[in-house]
Amino acid sequence: MARYLVIVESPAKVKTIKKFLGTNYVVMASNGHVRDLPKSTLGIDVEHDFEPKYITIRGKGDILANLRKEVKKADKVYLATDPDREGEAIAWHLWFALKLEDKKVYRISFNEITKNAVKESIKQAREIDMNLVDAQQARRALDRIVGYRISPLLWAKVKRGLSAGRVQSVALRIIADREEEINAFIPEEYWTLDAKLKVEGEKKPLIAKFYGTDKRKMTIHSQKQMDQILEELEDAKFYVEDVKKGERTKKAPLPFTTSTLQQEASKVLNFATQKTMRIAQQLYEGVDVKGSGTVGVITYLRTDSTRVSQEADANAREYIADVYGAEYVAKGSKNADEGKKIQDAHEAIRPTDITRTPAALKDSLTREQLRLYQLIWKRFVASRMNPAKYETTSVKIAAKDYRFTVAASKIVFEGFRAVYMESDEEQEENNVLAGSLDQNSKLTKEGFEPKQHFTQPPAHYTEAALVKTLEELGIGRPSTYAPTISTIIARRYVAKENKNLYLTEIGEVVNNIMKQSFPSIVDVTFTANMEGLLDMVAEGKVEWKSVISNFYPDLDEAVRIAQQEQEKIKIEDEVTDVVCEECGRNMVIKYGPHGKFLACPGFPECRNTKPYLEKVGVACPICGKEVVVRKTKKGRKYYGCEDNPTCDFMSWQKPSEKKCPDCGSYMVEKGNKLVCANEECGHKETVKTVQK
Repeated sequence: MARYLVIVESPAKVKTIKKFLGTNYVVMASNGHVRDLPKSTLGIDVEHDFEPKYITIRGKGDILANLRKEVKKADKVYLATDPDREGEAIAWHLWFALKLEDKKVYRISFNEITKNAVKESIKQAREIDMNLVDAQQARRALDRIVGYRISPLLWAKVKRGLSAGRVQSVALRIIADREEEINAFIPEEYWTLDAKLKVEGEKKPLIAKFYGTDKRKMTIHSQKQMDQILEELEDAKFYVEDVKKGERTKKAPLPFTTSTLQQEASKVLNFATQKTMRIAQQLYEGVDVKGSGTVGVITYLRTDSTRVSQEADANAREYIADVYGAEYVAKGSKNADEGKKIQDAHEAIRPTDITRTPAALKDSLTREQLRLYQLIWKRFVASRMNPAKYETTSVKIAAKDYRFTVAASKIVFEGFRAVYMESDEEQEENNVLAGSLDQNSKLTKEGFEPKQHFTQPPAHYTEAALVKTLEELGIGRPSTYAPTISTIIARRYVAKENKNLYLTEIGEVVNNIMKQSFPSIVDVTFTANMEGLLDMVAEGKVEWKSVISNFYPDLDEAVRIAQQEQEKIKIEDEVTDVVCEECGRNMVIKYGPHGKFLACPGFPECRNTKPYLEKVGVACPICGKEVVVRKTKKGRKYYGCEDNPTCDFMSWQKPSEKKCPDCGSYMVEKGNKLVCANEECGHKETVKTVQK
């Protein structure tokens, strides 16, 4: 009997795939990559056409030895690594590591681990796609060159253990730029005005929102302006000027891509991107389902496509018609991929079997697996359903020259909302009384509710928002979002607090060095263009080594200049006036994982260290002692009193010596302005130079 060897990446898949194939198939796992560039050296021969030097990964010897034994017995070898560029590269590395040149070798890939998909892939076995392999080699080589050439400069300038990366450094810059924007933001005052009106014959009051005049929309900027409007409206008669009825539809969402799944799982389930990918991987590779054994319950999780196979689409529509009714089934297909280049023509992330409902899998999945599966299942079902329909009412109410509005909407057909509601769906304004109003309705004013507000700065990035931005800017690919974010958090360049990402002191230092010495590496457009070039390599339009050879000389020159500058400015440890109480030497400032600290220069004989509190040259507004730079537990910078916890002064912005001329409160630096810390005062003034 013929013997066939199928090699997959993950041991979890072995169990799932084994039961789909006959007894003459042996299924084994490579446990991911088997060859890589060496850790100790660059591993790219820049003198000889950028040839990579691959070595067997430490610890993979036994796995390869076992695979080689099976290769000898096999008539055919099927390389069934993941269906993306990285998977293609792993298949190619296996071909080398297992010396398969004299064997019948086939590359197979499946978007879902189901019996049909696995059997179909064997029928459609092909050769290794070298364009995809080369695109992955180019990405790996670029990342290695950037990391290994720039990181030593960071070690020399700041501390060992830091790293730069082609995508990670851009992600860090995006967060740093947002932080600058937030720090420079100056709130603007504005007011809102609600009118509480009694409708004749109704018990509940009607709340109408101030719009402006009969000629234009208007923003109320100050209390003075508000008082003037209220004075004019004191004896005004309110009447319905116009009622408009209409219909609005809300389209069903598209099925998930890697990016949208990470964003939605973060918002709805509070999952970090890394956690979402780990759980999705488990659902893809196979879980034990009661009555069915081990099955993959979702399709491949690394994709930027919303395309869905005809079979899955038809099954979903049939399911919707049976469960919800024919009127819920959407007409036509729903893809957003037309005219867009999609990596490796994947499908969207969807359940492998629509009839396998979350309720049916409740006893087979862990709580977290079930929550993620439910999100994927509901989103896919919703994507095949008709839009939701609303009946809208818009009422314009007049009072002298001013206008107020009331809006209401009533759902008339649930459509996809019978299954799924998006996390950021706005709360519907639902003034029930609006629907019963017409131009004959009699209104009586009961009172006004004026409210003061201040404009808010841009929000700090969350993991979900950062993934969305990286995708919109074309930086990285589905497989890179989670590791990129994990790296900048693990390196402590960024601190995560209550979902928000904040730049740390060490992150600020690294970002400034990168911007100064390697502007093109952290340039968003440059990095996005590089992704475009890698796509062209995957399509066979560009030779992969030409991408490296065009990129390398500029990087080499930038590194050389940065090294020369470093040699000119010999970086000595900064000596302080703080005396080491153990040996009497003056302590020096060092960088640690959380930023600066004080250390005794007598190391290793004297190992004394202390927290470093950098004085900013400003007296504490509460007690008059020094204001120092402090950090939260996770590394976010703020300004506090040196006498903490006795004095509880703290500010996210740097305080100034200058007092507010209007209210006497302390002022803070925001960009090139000084702003009163008392928001209600709002005094601000421009300064020519603000000491950082």
